[in-house]
Amino acid sequence: MQNSADTRLFESMPVAKAVMKMSVPTVISSLVIVIYNLADTFFVGFLNNPVQNAAVTLSAPVLLAFNAVNNLFGVGSSSMMSRALGKKDYDTAKRSSATGFYCALASALLFSLSFTAMKNTVLGLLGADSTTYEATSGYLFWTVTCGAVPSILNVVMAYMVRSEGASLHSSIGTMSGCLLNIILDPIFILPQGLGMGARGAGLATFISNCFALCYFLVLTTVKRKKTFVCLNPKRVTKRKEVLLGICAVGIPSAIQNILNVTGMTILNNFAAAFGADPVAAIGIAYKINMIPLQISLGVSQGIMPLIGYNYSARNYKRMKGFLIFTSRIVLSMMLVTLVIFFLFSDKISGLFIDTPSVVGYSAKFLQGMCISLPFLCMDFLAVGVFQACGMGKKALVFAILRKIVFEIPFIFILNHFFPLYGLAWAQTCAEVILAAVALTVLVKMFRRLEREVHH
Repeated sequence: MQNSADTRLFESMPVAKAVMKMSVPTVISSLVIVIYNLADTFFVGFLNNPVQNAAVTLSAPVLLAFNAVNNLFGVGSSSMMSRALGKKDYDTAKRSSATGFYCALASALLFSLSFTAMKNTVLGLLGADSTTYEATSGYLFWTVTCGAVPSILNVVMAYMVRSEGASLHSSIGTMSGCLLNIILDPIFILPQGLGMGARGAGLATFISNCFALCYFLVLTTVKRKKTFVCLNPKRVTKRKEVLLGICAVGIPSAIQNILNVTGMTILNNFAAAFGADPVAAIGIAYKINMIPLQISLGVSQGIMPLIGYNYSARNYKRMKGFLIFTSRIVLSMMLVTLVIFFLFSDKISGLFIDTPSVVGYSAKFLQGMCISLPFLCMDFLAVGVFQACGMGKKALVFAILRKIVFEIPFIFILNHFFPLYGLAWAQTCAEVILAAVALTVLVKMFRRLEREVHH
């Protein structure tokens, strides 16, 4: 049975305290993930070789594609687990976790094999040319061919562990791998160490993901009698309600990430037309902007179990309290970050590479990207609510609106009128519109839920 501490967290703990307990470890681990993602760019930047930096940037869409699997089975199964726990249906919670884990394992193996078989085609689509091919291929060998399984499984298990209120353990597992990666990067990348460049960054990532996965496997083994995260293959189920519950949230979330990959690939290809320097610069700006984005995403992921549990338990007032408190905190942080990034974009970009031309491009890109932050945080929260409540269709509509309807067309339009520099403003233009839509949908949703309670 679920212990009383977990029940109190979901049902009676003060809103602010519950949000902090779930979100602070998630945000800290998200920041460590950002530092871990920046580490490759940072240490490769020490080589002052735009080709090596471009290799890391060009590889990013493939690594983002991991998130499609992560979200399909991580977000999908964890949402299903939280909603099952809200109904006190503990058997469904265990079956959801086992099904999600083994489906993620099979998908990760398929991803690795497919990429390896079609490597040359994929590298061409990513925008790699004769200059960047070798470095990009070396980085992706370790991160995808060898690393898809540990990379995907450790993220999926982090979602599952968090779904039952163990946010701290989820974050420790994630951070352990990230910190190891940061330690290994300079050893493998720099000439003072093994001098492997981008390939070394990939090897460090592979080793760190293996370490993180081992943490979660040991954790679930030690806590097997006290956790709803079940890795027993006998618990894998074909029950319609479980499979539909996972897929209803997971598939739209996966599609959202596939669209993110598509958008980033298009962005990189547009930038590649201007040379290796702009490609490296847009990658640096993107990763810097990921710091506040990961904070926002970490908070929205942290409160998802709280939202899903109380939605299932029909405690809509508490559910709304979680969302309002969280939105105030996150919006304030994003506004402060926006000002800092906009005013000091050149100095911040200069921390990652000494090449003046790349720093100049990156500073301009960062200024365009950072304006989107307050709007993006509201969009993340809205999609998080939809995912937590099992409203996969709403999450899917938002994914389509974000990329297909708004952002990708803006990339073409802005690059036409403002060559190269217009690329950085596409996301901002899309998110301003989407934030207005998100606010409208959330207000209508809570009004409907309140009417249901009164009736």
